[in-house]
Amino acid sequence: MMTERNFHGEPHDFSLVLGGPIFQLFRRSHLAGDGLELVHRRLLIITLVTWLPLLVLTTVSSLAGSVGRLSFFHDVEVHVRFLIALPVLVAAELLVHSRIRPVVRRFVERRIVLPQDLPRFDKAIESAIRLRNSIPVEVALILFVYSAGLWLWHSRIALDASTWYVMPGGRWHLTPAGFWYVFVSIPIVQFLLLRWYLRLFIWFRFLWQVSRINLNLIPTHPDRCAGLAFLGKSAYAFGPILFAQGAMLAGLIASRVLYRGESLLLFKLQIGGFVAFFVFAILGPLLMFTPQMARAKRKGLADYGQLAQRYVESFDQKWVVRDPANSGELLGAADIQSLADLGNSYTLVREMRAVPFGLEDISRLAAATAAPLLPLLLTIFSPEELIMRIVKVVF
Repeated sequence: MMTERNFHGEPHDFSLVLGGPIFQLFRRSHLAGDGLELVHRRLLIITLVTWLPLLVLTTVSSLAGSVGRLSFFHDVEVHVRFLIALPVLVAAELLVHSRIRPVVRRFVERRIVLPQDLPRFDKAIESAIRLRNSIPVEVALILFVYSAGLWLWHSRIALDASTWYVMPGGRWHLTPAGFWYVFVSIPIVQFLLLRWYLRLFIWFRFLWQVSRINLNLIPTHPDRCAGLAFLGKSAYAFGPILFAQGAMLAGLIASRVLYRGESLLLFKLQIGGFVAFFVFAILGPLLMFTPQMARAKRKGLADYGQLAQRYVESFDQKWVVRDPANSGELLGAADIQSLADLGNSYTLVREMRAVPFGLEDISRLAAATAAPLLPLLLTIFSPEELIMRIVKVVF
């Protein structure tokens, strides 16, 4: 059996997804390799378990064609949830694994965490690994899904008519497909989502512990973030989770628009709030580095301001105040280039951001969240109108 150190393999190495009871179960059942290989097997098995029984049970059920029932084949929300969002949530593990591991190492490789602080850094990694591998935590997630999850489903679903999974008589008067849907398919999706939320919590908890360390931040770093811009870029790894969340919202809205006659425009505030919330949920916690970044910028402005004052005073005395014996000495003088370089360094400090992300990072995550919602525009515009409007916006 692999030890925890075997999983992260190298010093100062940590994977958000390479561990835990479910991961061990997948390894023993040959649905995952030691590095999360065999993702196609996991996609196939999980999709077959959640979606295929619904198709088979509704097809063989004598009630499948009853008048007034929403057909399984027309339930957009279900197909989007199990054939788009669920596979994306499963496949995202490999992307997060490959993108986040190098981020942890960069703190050490770029000397942002100095050698004397490595014990605290390693302690933060070990703490994150223990939480990631915790059996009680994953058991608690399962219990939560089959308690609060079912209660939320019962209270949220309002049925004016029976559907393919509920017969007349109430929410719990389920069809055979309904029993599988409520007690197997939905809990699997809920568990995967909760496990991703747990992983995000572990990641941001680790970053919070790192942000308590006295980091070696350089205000003249060209990334305008004192060397921490890689944290904002690392958030792209969570784009598939945002995409899956957007897909599930799109499925819900599509069912309301197509089968209840509601207008897409009624959901514009909810859609905007949804996108803003999830982008903030990913990038907002990075604000924990703002105090140290702001402090580094203030110190950099003071230090480079003092350096610039000394330099320009000497430059002024040498080239302006005195009467140069030979004005030709000024041509090609290294002092001129040094003055320009000093000015560029001061500009870098002045333009340094106090957050480790920028507008590009925000827009990319917002686009990942909103992308599944774009097809809903076809309920308002024809394909030709939609294409023309996109062309006008782009060009």
